[in-house]
Amino acid sequence: MHRFIVVGGGAGGLELATRLGDRYGTRRRGSDFRALVTLVDRYPTHIWKPLLHEVAAGSMDPFTQELEYAAQARWHGFEFQQGELAGLDRKAKRITLAPVMDEDGAELLPQRELEYDTLVLAIGSTTHFFGVKGAPDYSLALDTVHQAERFRKRLIAACMRAEHQAHERVETDSDASTEPRIQVAIVGGGATGVELSAELRNTAQVLSAYGLHKLDPRHDVGIVLIEAGPRILPALAERVSSATSELLTKLGVKLMTGETVAEVAPGLVRTASGRTIRADLTVWAAGIKAPAVLGRLDGLTVNRLGQLPVRRTLQTVDDNDIFALGDCAACPWPGNERDVPPRAQAAHQQASFLLRALGNRLESRPLPEFTYRDFGSLVSLGHFSAVGNLMGGLIGGNMLVEGLFARFMYMSLYRLHIAALHGYSRMVLDTFAHWLRRSTLPRVKLH
Repeated sequence: MHRFIVVGGGAGGLELATRLGDRYGTRRRGSDFRALVTLVDRYPTHIWKPLLHEVAAGSMDPFTQELEYAAQARWHGFEFQQGELAGLDRKAKRITLAPVMDEDGAELLPQRELEYDTLVLAIGSTTHFFGVKGAPDYSLALDTVHQAERFRKRLIAACMRAEHQAHERVETDSDASTEPRIQVAIVGGGATGVELSAELRNTAQVLSAYGLHKLDPRHDVGIVLIEAGPRILPALAERVSSATSELLTKLGVKLMTGETVAEVAPGLVRTASGRTIRADLTVWAAGIKAPAVLGRLDGLTVNRLGQLPVRRTLQTVDDNDIFALGDCAACPWPGNERDVPPRAQAAHQQASFLLRALGNRLESRPLPEFTYRDFGSLVSLGHFSAVGNLMGGLIGGNMLVEGLFARFMYMSLYRLHIAALHGYSRMVLDTFAHWLRRSTLPRVKLH
């Protein structure tokens, strides 16, 4: 009985564990039941990480979108073990999971050891602060649901506090025409920063409409997007960046390009050029790196971003029995100077590839080589619009898309993820249920 362990329940890891369980796990009977599949994650539930900016803005309730790992394991023939990866013994082919603690610090689950024949590491990425002074202490990251919810609650509190302060002081005409009453600074003009800035503009309007504050949602709630490079969305085509800049400017988002953040302090952000930006809330979305635990594992090589270099088979360069996928893997991209980009579509493709490759491994056949296909990129600007480029096999070229069609394509990405986990029939039902919730609830979570 071959023992597969998948560490990390993100987009790629959960899809792989689900499909391995369906094909080889405990739901199979007879000769098809050939493997024990175990998924490990430090949290009990899964949410698609590209949705976290919507959770932070309050436009998505995470509790209606979370998936219980234990339930998914029961439905799809694999086991789930909650715990954080703490150690690896390559010789004994064993991993160690740290104890699981509750909110009060009491131990829920003790330290455990799990043995494997094939180990797949898919633990994703964390925020990279680049050593900027004060950034870890005075800015908020959006790596987890807890962090996104924390930002949302602080935004609502800041709006209510600003309105109360406005009533207490006598305003002059100049005071009313210059600074916004509350200002959010977003560091990083990549997809997360851009999508969050648009969602926050919608959130400010909805909170005002429901009476949580009486501030002018456009004038009194300022949003500043700070990017070190010459343009936002530096990883995408320049025409996509230009179209997005125009849309954000129309929404009243202030763009500051060519500004490297040198320090984050309470209530402000300082740049290397000497500028000081007032910031009641600061979000750090300037980059990612692999979790530090990978650099502490038994003899595994990591690169400068903490990622595991892998071969075209997705095997780590140090161990044929250990594979890596997604953001934590540095996977070569033939014909390109850089590795496969850390995108959800890459993790999805790698999960599909590993399902086939690990099947070959069970049959003692040679492993295929992974080839990444770039289908383009899409960026959501909330209910206002979407923009992106489609390319490769989809259209036989490279085409700029925006507006309703781009928004439909963006929404389809999440629906495809749901289909990979549950099948198309349940995806259709989930889509209908989501539409009903949006029809009967406010568009922004108000508490």
